[in-house]
Formats: sequence, structure tokens, C-alpha cells
Amino acid sequence: MRGFKPAELDTVATFGQRKVTPRVCIVDAKRHIRTFLAEALEELGFVATECANADELPLLLDLHAPDLILLGIPNDGVQAGHILKIIVDRKFDGQVLLIGPKESIVVSALRQLGEELQIAMLPPLATPFSADGLRASVVTLLPQQAPPSPPVDVAEALKAGWLELWYQQKIDVHTLAPRGAEALIRMRHPSWGVVPPASFIPDDRDPQFKGLSEFVVSRALEDWHYFVDQHGPVDISINLPISFLEDPVLVSSLCRQIPDHPAFGGLIVEVKGFEIIRNLDLAIDVAKRLRFHNIAISIDDLGTDWPLLTELKSFPFVEIKVDREFVTGSADNRLKQTVCRRILELADRHGARTVAKGVETRSDLVATHEMGFDLAQGYLFGKPANAKKFARASLARPTALA
Repeated sequence: MRGFKPAELDTVATFGQRKVTPRVCIVDAKRHIRTFLAEALEELGFVATECANADELPLLLDLHAPDLILLGIPNDGVQAGHILKIIVDRKFDGQVLLIGPKESIVVSALRQLGEELQIAMLPPLATPFSADGLRASVVTLLPQQAPPSPPVDVAEALKAGWLELWYQQKIDVHTLAPRGAEALIRMRHPSWGVVPPASFIPDDRDPQFKGLSEFVVSRALEDWHYFVDQHGPVDISINLPISFLEDPVLVSSLCRQIPDHPAFGGLIVEVKGFEIIRNLDLAIDVAKRLRFHNIAISIDDLGTDWPLLTELKSFPFVEIKVDREFVTGSADNRLKQTVCRRILELADRHGARTVAKGVETRSDLVATHEMGFDLAQGYLFGKPANAKKFARASLARPTALA
């Protein structure tokens, strides 16, 4: 994707007459409130920016051209009134949402002032509010359909710093205690918001995949240090293609990056089951060698091809993750349960732990417990989140079922 001149930005940001992703600017003096609102609005599909006071707002309006300004109201309202005047001076043509106490005199006065200044004022959002309440206040700005997925060049994303890792917990099926997390690649595009991997992950033979894999390794280990500093060590697993393991230079670099820290419990590298089955000799050899560097290989998304692993005399894989296709809805499906039980028997013979992917409901969790899985992973325990939100929301409190 090439760079664009300022005059071209409107074309880039729209398809037909509709903006691809709505943009919001959050103005509030309290950092924790800005962070909470930004995360909540990003989950709804907004591209969020934030500032603490009126002095920072003009530049953000010029750079990001938000559709919505979300304005937290302090007790005296003077700062907010100044912000409304800045909005008029900058010819802002979006909408403004005030957030403040219910029946607040200040909120009412500011709304009246905004309307007198001919600003498009949304009905105020009273505090405290729920996620549903926030969504209801901004629903008119949300696109009626998902934004198109643009082809994004990975090299550009790496250079621009758009890539990040999000984390999803693995949970002990028997105790519901956290047992590590899987790192999942995401892109935060300046125009399209959070872009799913399917829109930018290249083929594993693509030259850009090397840089992408190196980013995953380095960022995951950086995040591990962050987790240690915040709440203690977390066992992290990352996803890499079999082509990464074919390259001795990349494998050697991975080994050198492993932390020499007494709290580091090891790194798990997840490789798709079909890739391991197609390259068994390579996978077995690399798995054996990596164990001496505190790195283990996990077989990811194993399904009906499990019989191809039954005759192995050497099984140096620490973990088997069962494809979500055979976990989600397994409580009422004997065929899915049969596949799961056979894979569990395979893992038990070789002393590998098992992970059930795609645990979406309590009945899925009960089924994985009854079948004998070790760990579970899925939306029942929470959606993936960026490192800071994951540390705050998942590591700082006991596991809760959604």
C-alpha cells in the first residue's frame, strides 16, 4: 500500500459515501477513564484517539478528523465549555457525546451551549453506564455491515508499527486456574481499525513471513517481561509456520532470544497439525533440539488426521490442541466426542497435555471436563486482548465465566 497525499485521504477513508470505520476522540482528564472508553469503543469498531485537555484537542482534530468527540465532564464544566468553543473554531462537523452524572446541572448547561453553537449534540450518557448503554449512545455511528477487509502489505505494517499481539488465556479445566496464554497477531490500521489476520497474513512461503515471524517472537518475549513486571510470569505460546523451523538461522535466533530469567517457564511454539504431519521428520528433529533451549512444540488444530500420528515411536511434542470444530458443541455430538477421545488417548500414551479450543459455552466446558482435557481455551473465558488490557483484566483477577 502506497502513501497518500492529504487531498487523497477522503478517498482512502471511504467506500462509496460511507466511512470504513468510525473515528472517535475521547477527551477526559483521567487517564484510566480514557483507557477504558478507548478499549470499549474499539471493541465496537471505532478507531479511537484520546487527549487529556483542551490544549491537545486541535491537533487531534486536524490529524484524525473524528466522527465523534466523547467528552467527560469535570465538576466545574469550564474546561468542557472551552472545548466546545474549540470544536466550533475548528469547524468540526461530527457529533459530540457528553458523559457525566445523571441530572447534572453542568451537563445540561453544556448541552444547551453546544446546541446554541450549532454543534450536533447526542443525548448525554449518564454515569455510571454499562457497555450496552455506551453502545446505545453511539449506535447510529456504527456501520450497518462489517468494514471491508483491505489488502495490507505486511512490510508496510511492520515498518509503520501497526502490528501487535493479543492474548487469550488457557484455563485449567479442573480448577479454572489460568495456565498460560496464546499470543495472536493483530493489526491496528490507522484507517480500518483492528484488522483480522485473514486480511494480512501472507502465505508461509511469502518472503514477508520471515519478518512477521520474527516480530511475533520478539514481541511475545517483550510482553513476557511486561507481564512479569506487572503481575508475575505467564507461560506464553506463539504460532509459527513449519517453514520457520526449516530455517536453521531463524531457529538459532529464536534460541538466543529465550530469556535467562529464573521465572521463565519456557516458550511453546504452536505449529498446525497438518504441517507437522506433512513434515514429521523435520518436526520431530527440531522439537527434540529445541527442548534443550527451553522451547517446546505444540501440535495445533489437530482433528480427523490424528491417526497419522499413532505409529510414532518418538513423540517430542509437549501439547496437542484439538481443533475447535470438534470442541464447540461437543456436549450434544457423539461424533465430535469420539474424535476428541481418540486424540486424548494419543496424548495420554505420550504424556502430552491436551487443550480444547473453541470452548464457547458452559456445556462445552462440562464436556471437556468429562472427556478429560487438561486445558480449555475460548470465548467463555474472555476474548483476546492486547497486552496491557490482558494484564489488567485477566492476570489481576480470578477467572470468570462469560
